[in-house]
Amino acid sequence: MSVQGQKACEMFHSGYNCAQSVLGAYANELGLDEKTAFIISSGFGGGMGRTRNVCGAVSGMIMAADMLYGYDDPKAITEKKETYKMVQKLLNSFKEKNGSIVCGDLLGLNDKQDINPTPSERTAEYYKKRPCALLVKDAADILSDYILEKNKS
Repeated sequence: MSVQGQKACEMFHSGYNCAQSVLGAYANELGLDEKTAFIISSGFGGGMGRTRNVCGAVSGMIMAADMLYGYDDPKAITEKKETYKMVQKLLNSFKEKNGSIVCGDLLGLNDKQDINPTPSERTAEYYKKRPCALLVKDAADILSDYILEKNKS
């Protein structure tokens, strides 16, 4: 487990959502204070506003990767291609490990089940039944591996 994977897991267990946990785990490396990272990623939890779409851990991973390797010039076609290639690699790694990048699939929910915007109370039972702590660890570890690989080249 990477340092960021451990930190993301701890953040999730302290009450942050999945996206906040992953982006927050990288805040120092990204030059962000944790509060800013938590605010930026706050709406991505629960598969984007608890709609059970793209997993928040995946969204946090992509936000952190973009901060490290993204582009800002709208005419930078090569950089755009490289960014999309990076995102696809990260998504594929997560999907290979977990079977999906969709929150509802990862939680085993039906399409219309459990999309109420009210977050679940964080109890010992909640943490037992949710795979989210492992998913934030996986997302942070996948990004750490990508960074190590990128630094070798």
